[in-house]
Amino acid sequence: MVTNPKATGTPLDCQIWLKSLLRRGGKVAIPEISDYEVRRELLRAGLLRSLRRLDNLKQTLEYIPIQTDTMLLAAELWAEARKMGQPTADAKALDGDVILSAQARLLCDEKTEVIVATTNVAHLSRFITASHWQSIG
Repeated sequence: MVTNPKATGTPLDCQIWLKSLLRRGGKVAIPEISDYEVRRELLRAGLLRSLRRLDNLKQTLEYIPIQTDTMLLAAELWAEARKMGQPTADAKALDGDVILSAQARLLCDEKTEVIVATTNVAHLSRFITASHWQSIG
């Protein structure tokens, strides 16, 4: 939403929220899995201006690459959700929600609060506690 050059409504609210966080000195990062999911849709739709804005964000904000420990925890979370009958994606899908959740969990500690800004609270809420959500709009 923050890459939309003609933002109105919720996307505009997201852009304002991001700018306010940065003005207050907040640390904002782009997880690699989120970049992948947004980028593939921008490429598919031919939204080149938005793609350039995403590239600019990657230069401005911190970028969190996917690490082995993230994938190991994501596999555990995915398996637990399946065993409980609560899948978040097709059984053969990569399931970016679980990977994002694992990254958030691994980044969070006594000194670091992690907030995931998303419109997909339903799937992610199975893996991240409610105190880690930021509602936009």
